Amino acid sequence: MRYLISYSEPHKHYVDIEFIAGGIKSDLTEIQLPAWRPGRYELGNFAKNVQKWAAYDEKGNALSFRKLKKDLWEVNTKGVSELHIKYNYYAAELNAGSTYLDEKQLYMNPVNCCVYIPARIGEECHVELKLPQDYRVATGMTKIAAHSFIVKDFHELADSPFIASNSLKHNMFVLDGAEFNIWFQGECTPDWPRIITDFFIFINEQFVMMKEFPVEVYHFLFQVLPVRAYHGVEHLNSTVIALGPSYNLMKGDLYDDLLGVSSHELFHAWNIKAIRPVEMMPYDYTKENYSRLGYVCEGVTTYYGDLLLLRSGVFNEEDYFKTFNERMQKHFDNFGRYNLSVADSSFDTWLDGYVAGVPDRKTSIYDEGCLLAFITDMIIRRGSEDRNSLDDVMRYLYLEFGKHNKGYSERDYKGIAEQMADTSLDDLFSKYFWKAVSYEDILVENLAHVGLELKRVPAKKHFEQYYGFKVTEVAGIAKVSAVFPGSVADKAGLAVNDEIRSINGFPVIADASGTNLGEWSKYFGKQEVELDVISANSFKKIIVTPSGQEYYKLYQLAKLENTSEEQKKAFGLWTKRKF
Repeated sequence: MRYLISYSEPHKHYVDIEFIAGGIKSDLTEIQLPAWRPGRYELGNFAKNVQKWAAYDEKGNALSFRKLKKDLWEVNTKGVSELHIKYNYYAAELNAGSTYLDEKQLYMNPVNCCVYIPARIGEECHVELKLPQDYRVATGMTKIAAHSFIVKDFHELADSPFIASNSLKHNMFVLDGAEFNIWFQGECTPDWPRIITDFFIFINEQFVMMKEFPVEVYHFLFQVLPVRAYHGVEHLNSTVIALGPSYNLMKGDLYDDLLGVSSHELFHAWNIKAIRPVEMMPYDYTKENYSRLGYVCEGVTTYYGDLLLLRSGVFNEEDYFKTFNERMQKHFDNFGRYNLSVADSSFDTWLDGYVAGVPDRKTSIYDEGCLLAFITDMIIRRGSEDRNSLDDVMRYLYLEFGKHNKGYSERDYKGIAEQMADTSLDDLFSKYFWKAVSYEDILVENLAHVGLELKRVPAKKHFEQYYGFKVTEVAGIAKVSAVFPGSVADKAGLAVNDEIRSINGFPVIADASGTNLGEWSKYFGKQEVELDVISANSFKKIIVTPSGQEYYKLYQLAKLENTSEEQKKAFGLWTKRKF
């Protein structure tokens, strides 16, 4: 199967694609465009971006066809030996999982826009790009000419994004026989010595843990944007990461984000690209691939993406505690933890996993999944007297399942963890993985094993602490984003998406930190306040009377003041650092 990819007017964002399949033997041939992309477990409905679609034989004669589903066509191929499908794809979205074309680059995730014949999904694919001569191509596909590539089958093509441009910035290094390429597209000035050093160190730490790497050559493809961006998508031998703004790439939090998301996506090379739930072995691109194991695919990866940066020394304790605090904060701020378990939330990513959804409905495979990975790790360490850990579980899954292209089940994951812990994990799974509940008690218990404690401090904003609601502040508007159940704000009738326009008659307007709502609520202290609110396109007044009770809090890791030698030793085995 062959793909000819070209374009003529890049400012219009349409990519022209010709799909050629020889050896046609049937009277009717089905042509499929994927309905979703691995790495994001929701339907993408990519066919909505197809403007023109036509079928021809080897002589250029038009063939009749009909659409069977939103992304499936049936072509009349009676008497045809070679089928040509010509169509275009609108590529105007730029993120880590999209396809984008403009005057500066052609960036493509083939899973978005490349059709295939379902019955021939295992056949070799050739890709020819018609590009300006000075364009280089960053990709994990095997190169056979300057702009021509080959992959073993459609599964590999679907997992092989590329960036083609004459402005790519590139560097590389070799570690234990594996080649790592780092590509930047977009306005940026990479500090190569710093990047290469940090990447070498954290990648080596992942090698130390997992013992071997699944591929011989790996590519980090960075799309650097002029605006705030943070997004990564994993692939078989590459990752695409979108970050911004450009001018902060090598500074402070954004550089920490670069390291964090790069470590996370690299760990996916083992966990989900090799170690894969049985329901996704192989991927079915035509429909939902339901699984309850998102807490492993993403939660465990989130856990190790940060922890391995700490173990390697690229992150210090403050950096790591900050990321762990963020996971805990999201958990405790989300009352969906009482309504949908992390296993059920894994299943429901296909429903609303990547949007906020209705208030307090669900948990996160990333955040709750990360916390449960930590808890599982600690329980294994405690049960085995620190001989084993979650590290051993992931190595076992890779060696016994991933390397043999064998999918694992939820029962497999639980059983391997029990084997390493030398104890039953029935209570852990039934009470925390499969039930909607707060993790506070079990977190406190397992943090203590490594000499840590959970600290609770008042929320920074007065209205969060004493009124019981949170807001997002955009363009001078304070919109309610969460309401603490049973709080005085809740009882007064405040709801998510209400817009607060004034407090005690004083307008809520933008200031240097967002809006002045926080300062006014602090000013009025524990007095009763009247909020003017726009709710569902109508105005209402809400009277909030603080009761003295505190609602939202901040949750932070801290080291215990009095720790035993056993706790210090356990901390060292966990982090590879002194307590």
